[in-house]
Amino acid sequence: MRHISPPHGTVYAVGAACLALALTGCAGGTANGSADLGADKDAEVSVNLRGDNAKAGERVQVKLTEGRLKDVSVGDDEGGELAGRISKDGRTWTSDRVASPGTKYEVKAQDDRGRTAERKFTTEAAGRVNKLTLAPGNKTTVGVAQPLSIVFDNPVKNKKDVEKHLKVTTSNSTQGSWGWITDYSGKDRIDWRPKEYWKPGTKVKLDADLNGVNSGEGGGWFVRDYDTSFTVGKDQQVDVDLDSKRLTLLRNGEAVRTVPMSAGTPGSQKASWGGVNVLMSKEGTIRMNSETVGLGASYDKMVDYSMRLTWSGMYAHAAPWNAAYFGNTNHSSGCVGMSDGDAGWLYDAVQVGDPFVTKGSGHKGDADVGNGYGLWNLSWDAWQAKSALRGGGSAG
Repeated sequence: MRHISPPHGTVYAVGAACLALALTGCAGGTANGSADLGADKDAEVSVNLRGDNAKAGERVQVKLTEGRLKDVSVGDDEGGELAGRISKDGRTWTSDRVASPGTKYEVKAQDDRGRTAERKFTTEAAGRVNKLTLAPGNKTTVGVAQPLSIVFDNPVKNKKDVEKHLKVTTSNSTQGSWGWITDYSGKDRIDWRPKEYWKPGTKVKLDADLNGVNSGEGGGWFVRDYDTSFTVGKDQQVDVDLDSKRLTLLRNGEAVRTVPMSAGTPGSQKASWGGVNVLMSKEGTIRMNSETVGLGASYDKMVDYSMRLTWSGMYAHAAPWNAAYFGNTNHSSGCVGMSDGDAGWLYDAVQVGDPFVTKGSGHKGDADVGNGYGLWNLSWDAWQAKSALRGGGSAG
């Protein structure tokens, strides 16, 4: 092995096979600045990733042939650093996370005798990048039925690998599970729901440590991490009774107010969805056009106090044109309509994430699990079975 001796007593190995690095001693410099290593032998360090096109998605591993590693750092060109651990025997350091694509890294190692070594490598470019959309929004307050929901831009084939990089932390060790479904848009989606509705006041945080994870064929790499957090608000539920044609807001299990309403016309595509549908958004005054939901030219009008329950177009909203049917007949195109006053009151009272529970006769069954947040219509066992890791569990 050939050595050069730069100033200040530091000696670097050059041309080392298999990217081996020579740890160099600082046992005292001579008059010409070279290191006086005495009887010490060079100890070699190897790094598993090398060159200008190193494989991304791998953990960085640094190995020492003799002695013990004291400190290893792996930093990238943007100021980030891969944390890692030294093995019990002191010979191997392994990063906790994988190397991200298209990134330059510098490895610095020091052994227990003060000798140091450095190496650089660059990982392969990502080629195709996958991104995601998170719900609910960061630092929001939501209802007791709101799931954590992630929709991916590109397909996710490596579902197990992606899921194990998603960590949910709650303030009260809420039991819950991830489940993979197909979003109404046709994209891959994964949701995390508790076994039962959230307890009011629960604080929830998601850390999606996906940087450097490959989502699989057709999906590409994730090149950043994501996170979001939210707080669970009041314990509220809206009961929509298709038999009595009345809607009731419950808070802490007690009825706050009941109002007359008219839901979807039974026996056709205009029937309302049944089961549990979660309030997705409060959209205010919007234009509703029946042609966008496959109902021909049934309606095209501006609608006030619009509260979205499904992606396919089921809302609760003001419907003054349908006033003759409130409280006596279900005669809408699928939405839950009320007077202006009642709709305005409900709009102000509800939270995104509140469950709307539609019961009684004349609905058209439960909406698909990806058509909004229909996951509460599945049993706990059925929901856990949708986890790629099959197990669910508690979030501490």
